Amino acid sequence: MMDRMKKPKAFLLALLLAPALPLFAQAPLTLEECRQMALRTDKGLEQSRAKIEMAAYDQKVARANYFPNVSVTGTYMYNNRDLALIGDVPSALLQNAGTLVQSEIDAAFANAAGQVGGTMSQAMTSLMTAIKTNPALAQEYMSSPMWQTVLGMLQQADPSAIAAMAPDVAEPINAIGQQIDAALHPDTHNLWAAAVTVQQPVFTGGKIFYANRMAALAKELAESRYDQEEAAVVIDVDQAYWQIVSIGSKCRLAEAYAGLLHTLQHNVDASVEAGLMTEADALQIRVKANEADMLLARSKNGLVLAKMLLCKRIGLPLDTQLTLADENLEEVPSPVTAEPRSLEEIYQARPETRSLALASRLFDRKAKVVRADMLPKVALSANYLMTNPNLYNGFQKTWQGGLFNAGVVVSVPLFHGGENLYKYRKARTEARLYEYQYADACEKIELQVTQQRQMLEEAADKLKMASSNLSSAEENLRAATLGFEAGVVPTETVLGAQTAWLSAHSDCIDAGIELQMAASRLARAEGRNLTE
Repeated sequence: MMDRMKKPKAFLLALLLAPALPLFAQAPLTLEECRQMALRTDKGLEQSRAKIEMAAYDQKVARANYFPNVSVTGTYMYNNRDLALIGDVPSALLQNAGTLVQSEIDAAFANAAGQVGGTMSQAMTSLMTAIKTNPALAQEYMSSPMWQTVLGMLQQADPSAIAAMAPDVAEPINAIGQQIDAALHPDTHNLWAAAVTVQQPVFTGGKIFYANRMAALAKELAESRYDQEEAAVVIDVDQAYWQIVSIGSKCRLAEAYAGLLHTLQHNVDASVEAGLMTEADALQIRVKANEADMLLARSKNGLVLAKMLLCKRIGLPLDTQLTLADENLEEVPSPVTAEPRSLEEIYQARPETRSLALASRLFDRKAKVVRADMLPKVALSANYLMTNPNLYNGFQKTWQGGLFNAGVVVSVPLFHGGENLYKYRKARTEARLYEYQYADACEKIELQVTQQRQMLEEAADKLKMASSNLSSAEENLRAATLGFEAGVVPTETVLGAQTAWLSAHSDCIDAGIELQMAASRLARAEGRNLTE
């Protein structure tokens, strides 16, 4: 839709467009290649890519909360004392149980011996009294050897022998008691334990779901910010690229202008020698030629610095000798513009508005995550525990046998000074803050797009006028040169025509570069991807 700069027709323009700088061995870099090189090497974009990768990992971390949490725990503990299942007093009684039982048995047998001895003494006394007081009984006793033998044996019997008949049970009972006491004092100096725990959240008030949505939005936000930085890098590269094209064109223009002046100086010097012109005319031309040489030197230095800047932008060493594809073109190409976008399309495409919209949604999810902290939480839990010594098998030193348990864990928050409520209100306020910023950004973007569209139209009109002025300046220079060669035009007129020609060419170059940058800025303002 834009008119291209008119192609030069005059001979002098051929001098202008002749390449002034040497071409280098490498292939010329196009604008798109420079953009891609800058996107690959820019340090800020590398950091943004790392942030996107981090956000992707955060998203995976949030998604992991949907799955059960399985953990294995192992423990070793040294205790300086053993575990006692009974107290010291019962333990002492148990260890000496046989001695206590033996003493009771001995006492019982001794008591029995005493009772038997007393009974026998009474019986003997009663029998002897009866014999003495009863003549018949006395006669029977005296005539019966059996009664005499029995009474003799009773008189000789020792009741204390009954006490010697008590059994010896102290030692075996003490051994049994000591074994029982040892079992009630297990060896727990070295305690080992292992546990497998499984937890599965069932209801968390929506915290896991909204946390996953937050992680997804955070990744989109990182990508949106990357797009914003990418657009800025592309604009910087475009600026540096077209600056080189502009300076290169002006460098060739300065060389052509210096060539014109040196040719004019040679002709004037010849006319002075022929006596057709004065020395003052020659000095005037010589001053202008020197100024043209200085302009050419500054242009070459500026071109070197501009290329160093582009090398820095695209990640090349500063001393790289590069050549651009558009550097030696006869004219600055006009940009190809797309159909204008609507404001709604621009709002959706601009990284700034997308970032603000995502931030608003993110903080809305954050508010729901905070709200979930005020709701009950339900989880399933299962555990399997093994110990050595085994707590569930008489403290034996074995891993065989363990404990399995399963249950439901319910947590209901009641009161904590209103902390979660205030966090929820803060997150809601932050979400509204980004909504306000989004509305403000939309207004600024609308103004920016309007301004960039006007600037593009002005740059196109300026290019048309500059092209028209260039055609007039070329024709004026051609006529002045012919008139000077015919001797009917003074030196001042030729110098003025050359200066006007230089200015018209410079304005035309500036207008072409300005049109290119205006198109790039408008594309960025409309949210277009300049690298596509």
